[in-house]
Amino acid sequence: MSGSKKEKKAVGLKYDGVSAPTVVARGFDGLADEIIELAKEAGVLVHEDPELADFLAKLEVGDEIPQEVYVIIAELIAFATWLNLKA
Repeated sequence: MSGSKKEKKAVGLKYDGVSAPTVVARGFDGLADEIIELAKEAGVLVHEDPELADFLAKLEVGDEIPQEVYVIIAELIAFATWLNLKA
C-alpha cells in the first residue's frame, strides 16, 4: 500500500434546461478546493462522488456531459431542484 494521496478533483456543471449539462469549471487539488468553496458560497449543490468526478474530470470546460452519465446527473439536478423548492 502506498502513502500517496489521491488527487482532489472538482467539476462544475451548468444546465440550461434545454441542452445537455456542460462543464463550466474543472480543477485539481488547490483549484478544486477553490471551486468547491465558491460553489458553496453561491449556494450551489456540492455532491461528492470520487468515481463520477474522475469520469467528468476527463472532460474539458465547455464540453457537454456524455450520455453515459445523463441519468445520474439528471437525478442530481432533480435533487438540487427539490432542495431549492424546500428552502
